[in-house]
Amino acid sequence: MKTLLLILDSVGIGALPDAHLYGDEGSHTLGHVAEAVEGLYLPNLAKLGLGKITFIKGVPANLSAWGAYGLMAEKSCGKDTTTGHWEIAGLINKTPWPTFPQGFPLELITAFEQAIGRNVLGNKVASGTEIIEELGREHLQTGSPIVYTSADSVFQIAAHEEVIPLDELYEMCQKARSLLTGKWAIGRVIARPFIGRPGNFTRTANRHDFSLLPPEPTVLDALQAKGEEVIGVGKIKDIFAGQGITRNLATKNNEDGIDKTIQAWQELKSGLVFTNLVDFDSKYGHRNDPEGYARALEAVDVRLEEILNLVKEEGILIITADHGNDPTTESTDHSREYVPLLVYGKKVRSNVNLGRRKTFADIAATLSELYDLAYECPGESFLELISKGSEQK
Repeated sequence: MKTLLLILDSVGIGALPDAHLYGDEGSHTLGHVAEAVEGLYLPNLAKLGLGKITFIKGVPANLSAWGAYGLMAEKSCGKDTTTGHWEIAGLINKTPWPTFPQGFPLELITAFEQAIGRNVLGNKVASGTEIIEELGREHLQTGSPIVYTSADSVFQIAAHEEVIPLDELYEMCQKARSLLTGKWAIGRVIARPFIGRPGNFTRTANRHDFSLLPPEPTVLDALQAKGEEVIGVGKIKDIFAGQGITRNLATKNNEDGIDKTIQAWQELKSGLVFTNLVDFDSKYGHRNDPEGYARALEAVDVRLEEILNLVKEEGILIITADHGNDPTTESTDHSREYVPLLVYGKKVRSNVNLGRRKTFADIAATLSELYDLAYECPGESFLELISKGSEQK
């Protein structure tokens, strides 16, 4: 049995009822992006039922979906990448990770500086592209790494690749990760390498995330324990700190992510390909660029036809997201939103409305039932709803 779990990073589909608690009331990533560009052209996602979930300008709602469709609410506290992916894999985070809207405490920064033998620049909430323009020149002159955070639970370290080599930057991140425990146990430490000269700095594809270890086994661990392969594509390995991943394929962008996903699927004999396509979030959501977001969605939709042709003869495709990131709002951070749920495959019933699922963990529960795993999670499987033949039961 083969399954492809494809995460369209940050492609939310409407504010959750508690979005106001996160400052995200009214957010609707897909809907607002579509409105901003006078309609999206997503024929393959439309065939899978995207337009039947909610109104999205340009995406027809009157098609008979090739598979099952619905939306999922996030049950965990938070709206970050790690929390969303962990819940998809069966872990619900009941306690939000700490954030540092005023920058990190002096005690922590001092300990980090002592650990790396350098002073740091920044230590504030900032946009990643803006802070390297602001402090990049000083960084080149001093060799001091740039430390910053966001509304998410992240400790980010930016450094020019010619000033602090990648291996040293990653080692700095490991040292930060070892310090960030207990009251400082943030979700992710992120290496943010860049190149270029003042006025023309560019972040590279050598980003690397250092997440907390999942506190409990996920459905990925259960798959691995049963002898199934779990291939991570993109930043999946980083998000789970390598736990439950048998092999990982790093990616440079969405296009490369699709290529690597197709490669992984063709090489997989049995198990799961788990892909994250990050450009929607990193390049367009965080930069408030709805036009770029729209074009990225349409580009992935074109490539989706290749994936559908691969999956239709064997296995199951599940498409969803991990949170929202509405690029039309003033905020440049993630938004607390529902995420779409699209399921397709040779053995998947067509035009099935899965409704509004209570938790992302329904995916983990479905995988557990599909692979007959000894794994229990707080989600509810939708396998019976989507399986051909179940309508006669």
